[in-house]
Amino acid sequence: MSDPAAAVKRIEAVAAPAAAGERADRFLAEAAAGAGTPLSRARVKGLIEAGCATRDGAVLRSPAEAVRAGARYRLDLPPAAPASPPPQAIPLAILFEDADLIVIDKPAGLVVHPAPGNLDGTLVNALLAHCGTKGLPGIGGVQRPGIVHRLDRDTSGVMVVAKTDVAMAGLSAAFATRDLDRAYLALCWGLPAPPSGRIEGAIGRDPRDRKRMAVVPRGGRDAATQYRLLRAWAASVALLECRLETGRTHQIRVHLASAGHPLLGDPVYLRRTPAAARALPAPARQAALAFPRQALHAASLGFRHPITGATLRFETAPPPDMARLIGSLDAESGQG
Repeated sequence: MSDPAAAVKRIEAVAAPAAAGERADRFLAEAAAGAGTPLSRARVKGLIEAGCATRDGAVLRSPAEAVRAGARYRLDLPPAAPASPPPQAIPLAILFEDADLIVIDKPAGLVVHPAPGNLDGTLVNALLAHCGTKGLPGIGGVQRPGIVHRLDRDTSGVMVVAKTDVAMAGLSAAFATRDLDRAYLALCWGLPAPPSGRIEGAIGRDPRDRKRMAVVPRGGRDAATQYRLLRAWAASVALLECRLETGRTHQIRVHLASAGHPLLGDPVYLRRTPAAARALPAPARQAALAFPRQALHAASLGFRHPITGATLRFETAPPPDMARLIGSLDAESGQG
């Protein structure tokens, strides 16, 4: 695991009157250089967008924010990631494997690849241990070997990983052109109307919170999500099948939240207790409100094998926590 003693370098500076009105990223880049840690403005901008900068103790929201004279600014630099992720023996639920690729059922809570804050204990670390020295290293990049697509840490379900350069190229092309079949199961608050439809909206960084994504009027990337109602409970909770026409960060979570139907348990896009919860019986309402992660599962993935051309399709049932939640909703509503 990562060394808990690994130091986070901290740069602090109080803005002089002459710095008032200057962009925050420029000011912090100059402060870093003055502290003997030269950083590019692009690097500082990225750190600010990742929530690593504060002004008088409050998270700095935008790299372009005007500097305030007399304010104390702080920039935290995460520890440098190792040159290559170490192999770690982490159990994997393998659905299929051959010489070219591996398909797994990723559990919720497993980060896909190393990044600041999660330098090890990831799917990549587990794959490097499973495949050994003959597979994965260097395929698709040192930090993300074999990773063709990813699921958020707390999203469960089917993922495919390439084991060779040829497979990596073929699978990447399939994902880029959407030449595959992929479906998610999502539990959301309220009942979308109509029961089947399509949500469109360009997705970009939320201008009010750089750690979130949002449907934005300008500067975002086009995105579209198809959904279909599978089940409903007391007009309060819906089980949807969602299919992506595009693959943007947090796409299903953002689109459903923008439509007024955030996912149960979503720690980022569910900001208050939804009114739809009131119609649920108390035990079911408690179970739904207490769900500890976004209720999203990558239920199926179908694609052509990049080497043999064979059609492959993999399906997995919702994991135990989602299954228990559905069971609680059924028990209280008389369904089942």
